[in-house]
Amino acid sequence: MTTTPARLAVLVKGWPRLSETFIAQELVALEDAGLTLELWSLRHPTDEKTHPLHDRLKARVNYLPEYLEDDPPRVRRALFSARRLPGFKDAVRCFRADYARDQTENRIRRFGQACVLAHELPQDVTGLYAHFLHTPSSVARYAAILTGLPWSFSAHAKDIWTSPDWELREKLSAQSFGAQFGATCTAFGAEHLRGLADRTDRVDLVYHGLDLTRFPDPPDRKARKPDAPLALMSVGRLVEKKGFDRLIEALALLPDTLHWHWTHIGGGTLKDQMQDLAAAKGVADRITWRGACDQPEVIAEMRTSDLFVLPSRIAADGDRDGLPNVLMEAASQKLPILATPVSAIPEFIDTGVHGILVDDAPDSLAQAIRDFAARQDKGRAFADAAYVRLRTEFQMQPGINQLTKRLRAMMRDAA
Repeated sequence: MTTTPARLAVLVKGWPRLSETFIAQELVALEDAGLTLELWSLRHPTDEKTHPLHDRLKARVNYLPEYLEDDPPRVRRALFSARRLPGFKDAVRCFRADYARDQTENRIRRFGQACVLAHELPQDVTGLYAHFLHTPSSVARYAAILTGLPWSFSAHAKDIWTSPDWELREKLSAQSFGAQFGATCTAFGAEHLRGLADRTDRVDLVYHGLDLTRFPDPPDRKARKPDAPLALMSVGRLVEKKGFDRLIEALALLPDTLHWHWTHIGGGTLKDQMQDLAAAKGVADRITWRGACDQPEVIAEMRTSDLFVLPSRIAADGDRDGLPNVLMEAASQKLPILATPVSAIPEFIDTGVHGILVDDAPDSLAQAIRDFAARQDKGRAFADAAYVRLRTEFQMQPGINQLTKRLRAMMRDAA
């Protein structure tokens, strides 16, 4: 007689998403480790492309109503069913307390989505796991209260730094139906969350790392030919925290004697603004905007580039990067890195050892690019050191082992 293995319900903002390869990598690795997953997405996909990783996921993918008015019959059935669930009164009390401090349509939508999730969850699901500590964790928390299932989360960057402290504290406290545990991908973020939790051991540091079996060996990099342009590249959404406006201003400060070309990969809401800025600064003809690309396309571009540039900064609303996986991807191809010492980037890059870290002022970025162009041998030495660090300290599997152990324990305790 065989028994069906217990399943873990995983909540994500959207699936699939090109900008969240770290989530796809993790979920595929959790399946490889033996966990059976059921995916629940708060939004339908908007990207036209997908990564090969997305095709490897075996889990069934379910889509919650993105807006409650999208499917009124489905929502009504869920609300009627939720009233009969053991945790309904506690869930409503929790929602009302949250809504008193956050009177938004978004808050109402998350409770409605949680009711749909609680109503439609298969009986063999024994735990909930949310990627991102803001809206996906709100849905997971309400659904966990409704059903009595344990829940956990993985926190990253924006969800930590733009969520109010009161909400983070409640999601990190047993007294307010908080998560059984949480994982976060930077020591910088872990320290902040532990300071808000009722117990410091509720938060684990789990670096995403890279599954290097998915990447080609780095190319044999040689000195750039004198007549070839310095090939700069960046990967990241065109949003404030990525700092690409500062980089465009820096490119305009480079001397006419330096032959360069910058390639940008990624979408984003500031695309038109960035292209207008490039035209105004007189550098538009030296820039290629490739838009959203899948991971093989990104790696191919990295293999032919000379310098990876990521000028991250803290946005006006507090949003910031964590430790962008794209830096590790660049290191996997021994592509020299120029970045800023924001958030957890120094956890991977020691400036002057594994790459170059400068502030995001345009003149600082421009000077760093000029210095690199003059001493590319030093840049290659930094890239070699980053590659060694990646292989010895930032591979994926140790984090997956740690996360699998935590999730299995949570599911076992609930069974």
